[in-house]
Amino acid sequence: MNNEQNKIMIIPLGGLGEIGKNMTVFRYGDDIIVIDAGLAFPEEDMLGIDLVIPDMTYLVENKDKVRAVVLTHGHEDHVGSLSYLLKQLNVPVYGTRLSLGLVEARLKENNVSGCSLIPVKPGDQIKIGQVQVGFIRVSHSISDAVGLSFKTPVGTVVHTGDFKIDQTPVDGKIMDIHKFAELGDQGVLLLMSDSTNAERPGFTKSERTVGAALDDAFRAARDRIILATFASNVPRLQQAVNSACKYGRKVAIIGRSLVNVTTIAMELGYLQIPEGVLIDIDEINRYPGNQLLILTTGSQGEPMSALTRMATNSHRVVEICPGDTVIISASPIPGNEKSVGRTIDLLMRQGAHVIYERDTGIHVSGHASQEELKLILNLVRPKFFIPVHGEHRMLKLHAKMAEELGIPRENIFVGENGQVFEFAPDEGKMTGKVAVGKVFVDGLGVGDIGNIVIRDRRQLSQDGVLIVVVTLDKQKGSVLAGPDLVSRGFVYVRDSEELMARAKEKVADVLARCETAKITEWASIKSQVRDVLGKYLFEKTGRRPVILPIIMEVDKE
Repeated sequence: MNNEQNKIMIIPLGGLGEIGKNMTVFRYGDDIIVIDAGLAFPEEDMLGIDLVIPDMTYLVENKDKVRAVVLTHGHEDHVGSLSYLLKQLNVPVYGTRLSLGLVEARLKENNVSGCSLIPVKPGDQIKIGQVQVGFIRVSHSISDAVGLSFKTPVGTVVHTGDFKIDQTPVDGKIMDIHKFAELGDQGVLLLMSDSTNAERPGFTKSERTVGAALDDAFRAARDRIILATFASNVPRLQQAVNSACKYGRKVAIIGRSLVNVTTIAMELGYLQIPEGVLIDIDEINRYPGNQLLILTTGSQGEPMSALTRMATNSHRVVEICPGDTVIISASPIPGNEKSVGRTIDLLMRQGAHVIYERDTGIHVSGHASQEELKLILNLVRPKFFIPVHGEHRMLKLHAKMAEELGIPRENIFVGENGQVFEFAPDEGKMTGKVAVGKVFVDGLGVGDIGNIVIRDRRQLSQDGVLIVVVTLDKQKGSVLAGPDLVSRGFVYVRDSEELMARAKEKVADVLARCETAKITEWASIKSQVRDVLGKYLFEKTGRRPVILPIIMEVDKE
């Protein structure tokens, strides 16, 4: 056995110390298996960016060793960057039927074809290279979620995936905690476990408790019900449909992602809607309000989502009326609290009765709380432990829990993206690092927007742009026309005539000096215009607009 065969390497390319863009490399010898390929949504200061995906340089550089991608579940933060990966690597993808159904739709959207998507079931064991990969049923806020086991001659690695221990799941498929215990009995070298709710004491409530809260809300509603939730939460959608059927309501669906997920989930048998219950959104005016349930996107207050457009009275079909009951069955993702609060306020101003998480049992998390995390640690009893899937404080808390349960501190590793974790039968350590980072997707461009462009966009959004246009004589270098100043997002020209007139004088002085000194290099002239004008404008306004000099040369001969 060579040295590579004596160790397992774990390399997170995304998702460690952050929420989103989950992607982890499992490497044994010359076999690389990629766990998930997710995306993150842009933060507020990432102006114009549509999506953020992991830097996949390590995988591209080692493409001859990548054997497969294995998926834990179908959430965007775990499968959203798969189409970008498969454009660069032609490898098989293993996942459960619902996960692959959602992936297939995403691949079509991105014009990626010819991919090998291989369905697996919880309980399956498959050989990938020299590694035996097992799929373990777990409960989560999307159906068909799995944890993973990797068996190698060095030892067994267990990855929980995103999970909670739900004793009464909506679909009746209980998490296979027996398998985790069985693996623990056989001996586990390394456990990687979901840390998202490491800050929450106790147990996470069962998804079925939401069904009871929905039933209460449906019983009390006298007019239309509009329910917003995560599109991928199929068990939640099923419970809403069940209550609608119970109280004689038709169901209409708004929002592209929600329509996609429900269509796929119905085709694959994960969502049952009786015949005649589902109606087109354009048909809602044919029914009285007390016979309608509208399922919609927008639980996070996204500006272009259906619920937000209803709240701002700009939706093409649905107008909020006094008496409508709006149920927001989701908790705000950190950072979205303001936009969710704004949406709730706007809905209430229009007379809607809004039920949201703060005062009801209308939402439960899909992630394990502290007691469930401890249970998994006790069942698996790993030699080494890496808390994953969470921000740094969550990872630290999870690590502390593991230490309290008897795992030696030196065997617990809290790392970050790009860190190489190396494990042998009797040794675990953090060694080198690989290149990682955020790759911005803007329209059709992937990775062509970097920090400098984002910085420029930020500056443009804060202080605007001032364009300086001047025409020069090609031979003499003298000014034939201008300078003309055009302001966009900096000052309103009609209200700042004196400032603009003085700015013009400053530019004219620079051009005169350049002509006297026989400076004809455009770069030099532009640089001097920027320096003088930038200094003057900052003195007068305290702002730093992007100054864009445009020089045109005319040959008068």
